[in-house]
Amino acid sequence: MICVGVDLAAEPAATAVARLEVGPSTLRLVDLRVGADDDAIVAAADGADGVGIDCAFGWPVAFVEFVSAHADGRMPAVAPVGKDGRRALAYRRTDAEVHRRTGRWPLSVATDRLGLTAMRCAVLLDRFARAGEDVDRAGSGRFVEVYPAASLRVWGLLEPRYKVDTGVRAVALERVLAAAAPIVTTAPQRELMTRSADAFDAFIAALATVAHRRGRTHPVPEHLGEVAAVEGWIALPAGDLAEVLRG
Repeated sequence: MICVGVDLAAEPAATAVARLEVGPSTLRLVDLRVGADDDAIVAAADGADGVGIDCAFGWPVAFVEFVSAHADGRMPAVAPVGKDGRRALAYRRTDAEVHRRTGRWPLSVATDRLGLTAMRCAVLLDRFARAGEDVDRAGSGRFVEVYPAASLRVWGLLEPRYKVDTGVRAVALERVLAAAAPIVTTAPQRELMTRSADAFDAFIAALATVAHRRGRTHPVPEHLGEVAAVEGWIALPAGDLAEVLRG
């Protein structure tokens, strides 16, 4: 099995891609690169069983309805009132589920800078769909939305400030590699993940994709199936990393 992790950014320079080869008892990081444009992501996805992308696959339905109504010069029947009303527009159902399970809110695709990356993601997913791929934003096909920091938190491997501190990231990498043993990586790959938070997150995204392909992520609740197909759904791991990699 081949699983690809993509740490997507608004521009290629900060976009990283990791490609994992998954065997019965071992994993091998066969490719890791930073500076991936859309063509490079499409090439990495070729032949992969799963592609996990660290970016929102859609926008909150309520937010889209609110903005559309405003563009038409009207207000929806239920307008946002106060902080709670605005929060209801800012976050997706999957964001609320991640908060419920981890205690942390993901970035809001509607109100944070993540929206710039989500625009790129939308174009990328459309490119796959136009090529004949079954792109299900809820994650039933090859493509799935992942969230590396939340995955690390679920696995008990999250090191605060790993994104901004090289020393902390080195510790985080050591912990992940120990939990994922036996996993094969090269010295240049480990150096790149230590130096680049983007590369590290792409690696974690690939591991989360393995979890999803092996049925070790929380499923979309049945009553949220329709909205998840529009807003997207984060595949949050269920169980620790060692359990995932045991198959």
